[in-house]
Amino acid sequence: MPSIFITASGTDVGKTFVAAGLIRYLRKQGEPIDAVKPIISGFDPARAGESDSGVLLRALGLPLTEEEIEDISPWRFAAPFSPDMAARHEGKEVDFDQLVSFCETAIKEADGSVLVEGVGGVMVPLDQDSTVLDWITELELPVLLVAGSYLGSISHTLTAAEVLDQEECDLRAIVVSESEGSHVPFYETVATIARFLPAIEVIALPRLAAGEEHPAFEQIAKSCGLV
Repeated sequence: MPSIFITASGTDVGKTFVAAGLIRYLRKQGEPIDAVKPIISGFDPARAGESDSGVLLRALGLPLTEEEIEDISPWRFAAPFSPDMAARHEGKEVDFDQLVSFCETAIKEADGSVLVEGVGGVMVPLDQDSTVLDWITELELPVLLVAGSYLGSISHTLTAAEVLDQEECDLRAIVVSESEGSHVPFYETVATIARFLPAIEVIALPRLAAGEEHPAFEQIAKSCGLV
């Protein structure tokens, strides 16, 4: 079964929310699914349950333990910066080859599909030389792009899609996740992005409560070839 790389037009636009909803939908359908978020910045062990790693573990039905967090997110940094900066503040660095190998092993050992959740947006630096885009192209996975609906999101989303296209990435769909507190018309934003990217399925995901179901998750799963 295919695995998917989930990236975004920027940070805090809903990657983990989309990934968790997709996991819950697939599990409900009886589909084998696993997920990893190898790199996480702004991680506080005292609030691990509120972290992206904790959200994914709950969606997967796994316990919130140090071992499970290590398994899903081996590169964890305290500072809420880009991974290269966050690692440098701790005297560390992200080994790009190890990162790719970790993902490849997770995919190889999984019983079904694996959702690989990136960090930040498409062009976020991982180390001195590599970005999330390099990570995507190295893994050669189909891509799900998550965007927000804030002012400026249209430009950010079209730019991210263009960058992925230039690298000949297999962009399966774009999910526009409604940004909290945005005064920009949500469905007009979705329609505008779709108008400029007619070959890509653009899926609207309105603001939902945590754990709430929505038909969009089925649409996302089908677009990504997960069902």
